[in-house]
Amino acid sequence: MTLQNKTALITGSTSGIGLGIARKLASKGASIVLNGFGDAKEIEAIRIAIENDYKVKAFYLPADLSSEHGVDVLFERTQGFCDGFDIIVNNAGIQHVSPIENFPAEKWQLIQDLMLSAPFHIIKRALPYMRKKSWGRIINIASVHGKVASVNKSAYVAAKHGLIGLSKVVALETAQENITCNSICPGWVLTPLVEKQVDLRAGKDGLSWDDAKNALLAEKQPSGEFAKPEEIGAIVSFLCSDDAAQITGSELTIDGGWTAQ
Repeated sequence: MTLQNKTALITGSTSGIGLGIARKLASKGASIVLNGFGDAKEIEAIRIAIENDYKVKAFYLPADLSSEHGVDVLFERTQGFCDGFDIIVNNAGIQHVSPIENFPAEKWQLIQDLMLSAPFHIIKRALPYMRKKSWGRIINIASVHGKVASVNKSAYVAAKHGLIGLSKVVALETAQENITCNSICPGWVLTPLVEKQVDLRAGKDGLSWDDAKNALLAEKQPSGEFAKPEEIGAIVSFLCSDDAAQITGSELTIDGGWTAQ
């Protein structure tokens, strides 16, 4: 499989799952547009490494996607190096944990804006180009929390449930146009943010790192192992292939058995 002559936008791709996806798509020959926040020098090093390692073009667009204006800015900044996106991976996300009665309204709105409204606006902007080319792949990184709930995560769970619903509607509206839209629902994934959670748990409870990891996973993930960003990237890569042309409107769960319970 090759994705040469394809351009992929991956939001939230300066670290973690998004970066794993970007690297995997680059390994298949796609030009990469990175988006996210972080240290400018580190991001530039990531961009250069993708170009050098995979011999593809890689660009970085730091647009804030928590507003429709930010999405407009992102698309405007693509002019000059690509006409549009063949592959969209909506991955950017944030989290806030609180009981509903104490949940700040501004946090609720920010989570909906970034994790549900931004994918809507991005897909809306991307579809005309995909239709013109009669080819497109849209992958929304949802979560097990798009299928089941956890306490104190009302905004995140609501946004991820909505993202799966949005994916299904897009799949139906593009079903005969060689454009697919699917959701991926990871459980615990070993990212820098999750590593910090394990570190904090180890320090708080006086545990070794491995014991803290096992305690965290035992709460939800029966496999007892984290998924890895590159594994999520491999599923995204498959969904972009011709072999996956009839997979649309689906949720692919990578959760070590979490939602089988």
